[in-house]
Amino acid sequence: MSNTSPIPLNGRQCHALLPTAGSGSRLGGDLPKQFQTLAGKPMLAYAIEAFQNTPEIHSIWVGVNPHFAHNPILNELKQNTKTLTFLPTGGTTRQETVKNTLEAMLQGGVSEDDWVLVHDAARPGITTALIQKLISAVVENNSGGLLALPVADTLKRADLSSVVANQFTRAEATVSRNHLWQAQTPQMFGVKKLYDALEQAIRNEADVTDEASAMELQGEKPLLIEGATRNFKVTHPADWDLMQSVLSAVANP
Repeated sequence: MSNTSPIPLNGRQCHALLPTAGSGSRLGGDLPKQFQTLAGKPMLAYAIEAFQNTPEIHSIWVGVNPHFAHNPILNELKQNTKTLTFLPTGGTTRQETVKNTLEAMLQGGVSEDDWVLVHDAARPGITTALIQKLISAVVENNSGGLLALPVADTLKRADLSSVVANQFTRAEATVSRNHLWQAQTPQMFGVKKLYDALEQAIRNEADVTDEASAMELQGEKPLLIEGATRNFKVTHPADWDLMQSVLSAVANP
């Protein structure tokens, strides 16, 4: 459920960007995981629907592998949606896909000063309420941010020089979890600021694993907005089975 009154955006529009060019090889299957059927529909459909149902989202942009650009599954996802654009902007890495899609958005008329929310298609547990929570915090503070969760588990640092039976490593030390958060998506930043940060990070071959890390290299300190456990990333078969249960329970309470 969304708020009855859209969040005031102070003249700046919000756009969703879903990079979906990955192969999902760790999950297996004939199709990339974002297009495989999960609880009755392609996994990508859940994220699209969550952004569709968010009144603050003006448009949705999906960067796909150029070889997948004419797949009939995309036509099925286009039905009954607000402004939804599939672009053959997939790159060799996730960050290249995001950068290429941002560039196409700017060329397509999106304002440099607008906000973009980048979300993993492999997080189908995202909800409109979580999206609005992020938008509200970012707009109120006029500062980029991301959904994340405080780390709850005890963390161990492995001794990589110690391998047991070619299968196990030994724990070298316990790492304090104080001040540690597990990043989720969406991650929300200014369109042009994020584009410039990613372009520089890629040019410098920097180790960036999400949008926030690229912005941090620019000296930014993104807001950490508490997300939800159900917004976990589907990577392995066990994740798929768990998410299937979560989504099925929502559909059949």
